[in-house]
Amino acid sequence: EVQLVESGGGLVQAGGSLRLSCAASGFTFDDYAIGWFRRAPGKEREGVSCISSHDGTTYYVDSVKGRFTISSDNAEKTVYLQMNDLKPEDTAVYYCAAVHKKRWSPDPSGYDYWGQGTQVTVSS
Repeated sequence: EVQLVESGGGLVQAGGSLRLSCAASGFTFDDYAIGWFRRAPGKEREGVSCISSHDGTTYYVDSVKGRFTISSDNAEKTVYLQMNDLKPEDTAVYYCAAVHKKRWSPDPSGYDYWGQGTQVTVSS
């Protein structure tokens, strides 16, 4: 059974940090890219960052460049999203998802597997 389990969300003040984790199981981790997406109230789902487990190639949406860092521990089949200098506009439910490495992109519509999400709330 494929599972993606997010953890690490919470409430933090602006300027603070959180580290999200995405633990994967049930598929060949090295053959997939893992993406982090978020959905804020009243907004479309947005691709935040993604990483290819195969070669480490990364992507960041412009609004998080320089503040967020994605990394992958292939041995633990876990992808992390380190979020620094958080802003109120980062408030959203954050999801991780997996797509085969040959189809990876920041477009969420192509992703095969999704986690349940973790809430991140940044207070001003």
